[in-house]
Amino acid sequence: MSQQHATRRRFLALSGAAGITGIAGCTNRLESATDEISNSSANGNTDDPNESAPTVSDGVPSLETEYNSRERFRQPGTSYDDFSDLDGWEIVQGSGDADEDIVFDGEQSLRLESENSQNIIAQRSLEGEDLTATDLSFAIRTTTPQNLTVNLRLVDQFGSEKVYSLREVTYRTPEVGWFRSSPGVFQQSEYEPAMDHLDRLEIQVLHSMDEATVWIDDLRTHETPDQGYVMLVWDDGFRDYYDVAAPLHDEYGFRTVQAPVPRWTEQGREGIMSVSELQERQNEGDQIVVHGTHTPIHEYEDEAEIEARLRQDKQWYIDNDFEGANYIVYPHNSFDRRSLEHKESYHHCGGFNQAGNVNTTSVYGFDPLVLPRTIAHDLEISKRCVDLAATHNQCTILNFHTFDADNTVGEDDYEALLEHIDETDIEVITFDDLWELRTSQE
Repeated sequence: MSQQHATRRRFLALSGAAGITGIAGCTNRLESATDEISNSSANGNTDDPNESAPTVSDGVPSLETEYNSRERFRQPGTSYDDFSDLDGWEIVQGSGDADEDIVFDGEQSLRLESENSQNIIAQRSLEGEDLTATDLSFAIRTTTPQNLTVNLRLVDQFGSEKVYSLREVTYRTPEVGWFRSSPGVFQQSEYEPAMDHLDRLEIQVLHSMDEATVWIDDLRTHETPDQGYVMLVWDDGFRDYYDVAAPLHDEYGFRTVQAPVPRWTEQGREGIMSVSELQERQNEGDQIVVHGTHTPIHEYEDEAEIEARLRQDKQWYIDNDFEGANYIVYPHNSFDRRSLEHKESYHHCGGFNQAGNVNTTSVYGFDPLVLPRTIAHDLEISKRCVDLAATHNQCTILNFHTFDADNTVGEDDYEALLEHIDETDIEVITFDDLWELRTSQE
């Protein structure tokens, strides 16, 4: 039986009560926090503490956002370790020490460095801690983002493990800066770890470079939601979506997210959906979000150029009555500190740090403009993303382009994936739904 999913307005009404790396998207492939985003209160709200939590836009949004989402939601959840005291931490592999000059919040952060090409492991005891139904997030900065994976590994007193994994960092140098990561579960032992009888927490930095340097700060905890979520994101606006995928989505009652390239649409490029076709899909429940100019934004040297590009790109979506214009997909998964500083004025949520393997997120702790997602190039990996998100009540964002591309599963596999989603206890959502979840915990 097909899942029937709520409209955006129904979702908002209900939610108030519920409280191959290298083949990326359009091509794949962190200075003090005070330089990037201002300090905020412990719950991340920099505005009036009596002000109610924001909601998603009703209809087509304005050009500039009404608040800075990265400031307002900078420190969600509850503080667990601010790294002001490192006595409880042991560096098992690599090197690590306190850094008072580069911090996200407070007086110091934990700086971790590899010794040559060696991976890095830091650990602290969790004896007596209970992390049942708890997700984690942490602030991270790295000057060596390429080919880098950061894991949080929880081990119980019986040796069983649960590994939360940020699989890829596409944040570009040289404009490096902090961001918050709240990774989903990548794997766990056959025997599920006893989260109320834990032994230790490990921070693992895995890499394939000559060296790696990572700063960790502001480890926080978050409630785990009651269910898992999947977002299906189609980039570039190819007709494959309209002709093949959309009828399947309508059959299952699934809504999806589309990020067309304005220039390609305006040119009437062969194989690209028209404005009217995109508007038709919006009327059917799909969400059309900003993709924008196809040049990697970190290559822009002129601040005025970055600003003009973001304004012009979003204005096109507003002019064409697309209601998802507060959300953005980064072409080539390209972003750096400068571009994020400008995007904060125009978009509430987006990304991505994109990987070719399972790369999921919690729904309450992620950086609003630095989400992770997975390249949906392989059916089994895509199904594993769905299964892990459903099992651990997290969110997987899967990315597609066109069926004849190496970075997208074929037509038959896509239909099999939709059937798998339909048979799994998971909700298909859009950016509006994810943003409502993220802001509901303020």
